[in-house]
Amino acid sequence: MITVFTPAYNRAYILPALYTSLRRQTVKEFEWVVVDDGSTDNTSTLFEAWQKEESAFSIVYVRQENGGKHRAINRGVQLAHGELFLIVDSDDHLVDNAIETVLKWTKTLPQEGKWGGVAGLRIRADGTPIGNSFKGDFADATSLEREKLHIEGDKAEVFYTDVLRRFPFPAFEGEKFITESAVWYAIAAEGYQLRWFNEPVIVCEYLEDGLTRNAEEVKKRNPLGYLYYYDLCHRVQKGAKRKLAAICHYYEIASTHGRDKKQICRELKISRFTLCVAQIAKKIFGKS
Repeated sequence: MITVFTPAYNRAYILPALYTSLRRQTVKEFEWVVVDDGSTDNTSTLFEAWQKEESAFSIVYVRQENGGKHRAINRGVQLAHGELFLIVDSDDHLVDNAIETVLKWTKTLPQEGKWGGVAGLRIRADGTPIGNSFKGDFADATSLEREKLHIEGDKAEVFYTDVLRRFPFPAFEGEKFITESAVWYAIAAEGYQLRWFNEPVIVCEYLEDGLTRNAEEVKKRNPLGYLYYYDLCHRVQKGAKRKLAAICHYYEIASTHGRDKKQICRELKISRFTLCVAQIAKKIFGKS
């Protein structure tokens, strides 16, 4: 069974589209786990009604104090009964055969090797894929090896739940966001591959009040989470250019918050020379 997980915060106006897409699924081998991250709208009323409706899948709905998507995911992983964990944001919905497609590809995974799960496509409402991908049906790689396969943009990663339980999202006091890549890269660094496939799973709606549309403002409000992320990137990313870019991003945030170069080098466990090389590379290649 798959756990479809949704973190919700004041999205009562659009959640019915996701609920409808779940009811349309060609295969009903899933549960829907929803963590309401402190909504003040009528989200709870919606779920009270939906839980009373006759449905082929169960709905687990819990509320918590507003703490951000990453804390909601951590709780959802603990609540999950499914072997697989598919995150579908409240402003997105599934294609009609999403569950069927995920299960089909999961069954193709070899017994040997370290597998984190599978990953399909996110598409826009008009059916066009988000980002780029490889040619062919599927490819096997970690999340750190996407570049060599030309896998760019948001994808629909579906991880084994027990893997996510071993890699919870770090949470910093006073901050309400950390990028999902902070965990996806940590999983990849341990050698877990995904089977990437070129079939749609999630239809995305990047709304004006969403995290994607407000990335720079989110970064300003959550410096510790981004410092953690860029520290991880400079240690595990493939390729010198990406490592140096991560060092520069870390430096920009850390220096804004009162750290000098000596302290930054100590935190990153790098030399002053490496920091200088990173800054020169940024001037030559720009941000990446």
